[in-house]
Amino acid sequence: MTPEILIPGRTTLTQLERIWRQNAPARLDESARPAVEAAAAHIARAAAGQVPVYGVNTGFGKLASLKIDPQDTAKLQENLILSHACGVGDPMPRATARLMMALKLLSLGRGASGVRWDIIALLQDMLAKGVTPVIPAQGSVGASGDLAPLAHMAAVMTGHAEAEFAGHIHSGAEALALAGLSPVTLGPKEGLALINGTQFSTAYALAGLFAAWQAATEALTVSALSTDAIMGSTAPLDPEIHALRGHAGQIEAAAAMRALLDGSEIRESHREGDTRVQDPYCIRCQPQVTGAAMDVLRMAARTLQTEANAATDNPLVLTGGRIVSGGNFHAEPVGFAADMIALALAEIGAIAQRRVALMVDPTLSFDLPAFLTPKPGLNSGLMIAEVTTAALMSENKHLAHPTVIDSTPTSANQEDHVSMAAHGARRLGTMVANLHHILGVEALCAAQGVEFRAPLATSAPLQRALAALRAEIPALAEDRYLAPDLAAAARLIAAGTLSRAAGLAAPGLCPSS
Repeated sequence: MTPEILIPGRTTLTQLERIWRQNAPARLDESARPAVEAAAAHIARAAAGQVPVYGVNTGFGKLASLKIDPQDTAKLQENLILSHACGVGDPMPRATARLMMALKLLSLGRGASGVRWDIIALLQDMLAKGVTPVIPAQGSVGASGDLAPLAHMAAVMTGHAEAEFAGHIHSGAEALALAGLSPVTLGPKEGLALINGTQFSTAYALAGLFAAWQAATEALTVSALSTDAIMGSTAPLDPEIHALRGHAGQIEAAAAMRALLDGSEIRESHREGDTRVQDPYCIRCQPQVTGAAMDVLRMAARTLQTEANAATDNPLVLTGGRIVSGGNFHAEPVGFAADMIALALAEIGAIAQRRVALMVDPTLSFDLPAFLTPKPGLNSGLMIAEVTTAALMSENKHLAHPTVIDSTPTSANQEDHVSMAAHGARRLGTMVANLHHILGVEALCAAQGVEFRAPLATSAPLQRALAALRAEIPALAEDRYLAPDLAAAARLIAAGTLSRAAGLAAPGLCPSS
């Protein structure tokens, strides 16, 4: 596979999403090399000198006042990696770990970290040959960098810890050898440069962002199908309504739904003589809610694109060879972005769940049978599927509680304010999975509802979406074991199958990507 060529400071979300979704390798553009090597030379001179420079010839954190002899600087870096590899819990997903490695390339490629090009070359080769460190997902508080998880990555590079290669877990040294690679011996500051940064948190946040945007696109398609199922009005989609408010996401969501519903016989059948004056908010306000969530996701996308291209370790090599300690490792921007994504996921799911409840309720669904089964009473239909969506919606509400507002002092109060971005970003995977199930159940309900409107037909785009669903999951004529249907529907949502079948031209996540 052709590698993504990453230009530090200018890499796009589209490139990063390809690395995440398609297992693409990545390499830095050669234009980054001169600055990288110049910074490494400055660090080498500092390591040979007598002036204390944090992380180069001193201890770390609370031990920063302790001077290290020049002959011990390599051992200092090795000890740093081994002592900081304290992650616990399940390993991060392989695709997200690879994205994290690509993000580390970008950060080192800014030419402010002081590592040799050999370090970058090994990371690139690991991505190209499929050596993926096993990264325990818990242990970072998102300040002073994602120290524990990144230490597990760095440990593999030095021949320690564990890595996956060709579908099997090996020691770091074995995995490298099987791929034809050799571990590195870390030079001055190189261990610190590898573990001091926000790449673990940012990788998880980007994975959540990419999945959330696709789910939002699927929500537009599924909600249009739900609108036809309950014979909802398209009047609230009038473009002038949304232009008068002016929010981009709202305008785009309404436009997408208009296109999806255009030509529906079901819609045309009740333009006249419909006794209902207005639909419930979960139908009428779909552009205002899903569109607002899309705008929030775009705000997060801008932050994360900036962070992905940032130099986030400490100290940094600045112009003129100055080596200066700062705080770019603090993941507060990533924490805020993760919380924003969580809010958007929760709200897309909340309004979708209300549409599910609307469709299964015979008092609200405009003549659909109770729980969308042809013979209610004998059959319970989608009764408990709706209850499941309520459980998942409530779980996502709790998970959406902001994490960035939490903090606790660590490292003997030297690191006395932290971002908690790591688990703030990591929880997005659970929230996305919950949303896939909610939207999957909504799709099942909407499909049943539209089919009950026969001989009237929905629009051509929505008929294609319905056909894609029915290719995997047959209509519910009588009660059957439903768990496989729910799982299959969630997989279709996760893959973007329904929107793709409908031909929905999804709005772009980020203008510059």
